[in-house]
Amino acid sequence: MPPATAITPTREQDYPEWYQQVVRAAELAENSAVRGCMVIKPWGYALWENMRGVLDKMFRATGHQNAYFPLFIPLSFFEKEAAHVEGFAKECAVVTHHRLEADGNGKLKPVGVLDEPLIVRPTSETIIGATYAKWVQSYRDLPILINQWANVVRWEMRTRLFLRTAEFLWQEGHTVHETEKEAWEETRRMLEVYRDFAENYLAMPVLTGEKTAGERFPGAVATLCIEAMMQDRKALQAGTSHFLGQNFARASGIQFQNREGKIETAWTTSWGVSTRLIGGLIMTHADDNGLMMPPRVAPEHIVILPIIRADADREKVLAYCEETAARLRAQIYDGASVRAVIDRRDLSSGDKGWQWVKKGVPLRVEIGLRDVEKDGVFVGIRNREKKEGFSRAEFIARTPEILATMQREMFAAAKKFRADHTREIDDLAEFEQFFTPQNADKPEIHGGFALSYWCGGAACEQRANAQKITIRCIPFAAEKTAGKCVFCGQPSGGRVVFAKAY
Repeated sequence: MPPATAITPTREQDYPEWYQQVVRAAELAENSAVRGCMVIKPWGYALWENMRGVLDKMFRATGHQNAYFPLFIPLSFFEKEAAHVEGFAKECAVVTHHRLEADGNGKLKPVGVLDEPLIVRPTSETIIGATYAKWVQSYRDLPILINQWANVVRWEMRTRLFLRTAEFLWQEGHTVHETEKEAWEETRRMLEVYRDFAENYLAMPVLTGEKTAGERFPGAVATLCIEAMMQDRKALQAGTSHFLGQNFARASGIQFQNREGKIETAWTTSWGVSTRLIGGLIMTHADDNGLMMPPRVAPEHIVILPIIRADADREKVLAYCEETAARLRAQIYDGASVRAVIDRRDLSSGDKGWQWVKKGVPLRVEIGLRDVEKDGVFVGIRNREKKEGFSRAEFIARTPEILATMQREMFAAAKKFRADHTREIDDLAEFEQFFTPQNADKPEIHGGFALSYWCGGAACEQRANAQKITIRCIPFAAEKTAGKCVFCGQPSGGRVVFAKAY
């Protein structure tokens, strides 16, 4: 493929800039006039809609309903939960006035000071808790299983499209339970939903585990997470599920009459994923030619590219393309019709083809007069280098199989990459070397996941943090073997996952 049409710089040359160029070339999003915020373009929003649609079905299948809660949260609500306030204080946008007036010089100034400042939603535990306190009176009112699709604002100073923006889209589940056991079951259940979605739809392998106290959601008793490895070997926290215990329920006054007629404080959870998952998808699968879409969430499965070399061929080629598209849409993949579109734009077939490569569409079908005459198609499969010729009937019949194979291959490739860059490390010097860039020209590409023993002490965790390394999770799947902490040499009951992260 001609280098002039590929993404520049490459991943090896400048990974952060490569990421930005993939987003631009795929027409997923762009920076807005508001600092730190993004415009999600139609192709990117269609991807988010597909992801949201799958997750919404998964939430409903586990008994949850959707609702909507206010964007604005009274400051006093935040002040009820001290740890929560401390955790989000530096990221809060605050509304203090309720209208504008002209000053006579063509300028507007805010007037009408609010009786109480309002926080623009960074997360909704406090405002939803106040609502639930009114809804819950008896154990008969429980459980409450609600999800919200919304936007949130966290005033980030250093932003990157999808990965970290001042405003982003997400879902946040908030549930209330009669017992501690039920709340824990909910916390684990929803983490498993996230793992299932990440691995089986985004083709993104993840580790599941619990966060340390230092990495825990502010105010939570425990935070469970899924962690993925990106192609620069950094970790991405891809989803979290929080066991809130009775902390937020106590702060919000969520109480109920139990089965013996006594008043109890409820148990609550919260859990969420966001448009950050799109950033994770990009950095898991994209290559130096652009985006690569897992078929199960791709906005289109197939783009048909008519190749018309003479006006006399146009009607015959386009009719063949229309018939091919209709037959493809009659095929079933992943429980629904195959999504196929014809690109009729008046551009050269090479330009159109490269644009769709960069947008990551799974299958590109080229059809010219010779293909029409032999009843064939010429197909580019996005995760393979060479195009393949098929008879039309064979390709149409095999399309669901080809898409399913691509989905499996993308997951296998990402899983192998993670395995290739995961290492058990017991020596401190080796640990530090693992996370030290070996090439000064490419400082962002090094390391991976280090599975090392940790004593459980905050001081040793902070030694890692000082090197911009964090404990990503205490993994559920790890074998619990005794060892010695990689930092202090004290006894440890098991390995944890260390990595540099986004």
